[in-house]
Amino acid sequence: MKASVYYSKNDIRYEDVPVPEIGDGDILLKMKSCGLCGTDIHKAQSQTVTGPVVLGHEISAEVVKVGRSVTKFRTGDRVVTAIHVPCYSCHYCNRGHFTMCEQFKPTNIEPGGFAEFIRLPELHVKHLTHKIPENISWEKAAMVEPIGCCMHGLKQAAITPGCSVLVMGSGTIGLLSAQLAAMMGASNVIVSDLSPFKLNLALSLGINHAINPAEENLESRISEITERLGVDVVLIAAGVPSLLPQAINLLRRGGRVVVFSPFDHNNIVSIDAARFFRDEISVIGTYSLSSYEIPEAIEIIKNNRINVDDMITHVYPLSLLDEAIEFASNPTNDVLKVIIQMDE
Repeated sequence: MKASVYYSKNDIRYEDVPVPEIGDGDILLKMKSCGLCGTDIHKAQSQTVTGPVVLGHEISAEVVKVGRSVTKFRTGDRVVTAIHVPCYSCHYCNRGHFTMCEQFKPTNIEPGGFAEFIRLPELHVKHLTHKIPENISWEKAAMVEPIGCCMHGLKQAAITPGCSVLVMGSGTIGLLSAQLAAMMGASNVIVSDLSPFKLNLALSLGINHAINPAEENLESRISEITERLGVDVVLIAAGVPSLLPQAINLLRRGGRVVVFSPFDHNNIVSIDAARFFRDEISVIGTYSLSSYEIPEAIEIIKNNRINVDDMITHVYPLSLLDEAIEFASNPTNDVLKVIIQMDE
């Protein structure tokens, strides 16, 4: 079978690799679409993983083979899945912190999403894999996983009807989160970004306000929009640590900051700690998703609760994954979500 294999920075090879063998509880998928996630780009360009390895995890696929003990799926089923499975019984799982489970990260799909065929181990088949209806395209189905991640984070935000939400960063996660916040009842949703393309796209998706901090003072605009009260929720969807103290300063009393981005560089910042006691604010981290958000994300797409069509800006063949990563990572390009598909 074909796969795009990451060896090192600027070295991704489209080559033949063995088709994975499946066990009795496993299933074999044929990849139809796989979203190019920001983490894929980060790993490929920062060399945080050691090659050879197949990246990719935002998968929609067709079942082509099932293990002898599998009864939940059959050949021809259209499915989506995710990458990590918790144990559901440890200290963290019992408290709802599934992504902290020691089993979570070691579990994985084989070899990865950017491959022609993918083996789903038994735990994935049991807990993470769901059928999708015919009215959801393969491209849109590949958005289930990132939507699930955003839902996982927004549950920490405790969004209530009528609240105000600022999303800092208007990439895929940012614009999905902004739309989902509005879907959950937020009456005033604001995004900030340095990209005019992404800000214009945000407005076309129905976001109330789009602010470019390079052209406008963010604090002044937030004060104006919220009548000097501040926002109830700030979601950080950009890996810039300096956004954290700014987010805290923009919060209304009793507000929450949800951090949905790795702060890998210059990650030591100063914040106004007095606000925690004086104003009862919260700062919460969020990572990945649990199995519970996947069916929720499928229903959101099925019922067109948010607009994912206009977020998918480019589709690349698997053989050109290296070009897709280079294009998507260039801040001067008008690009949001890139989907990878098998070569025709």
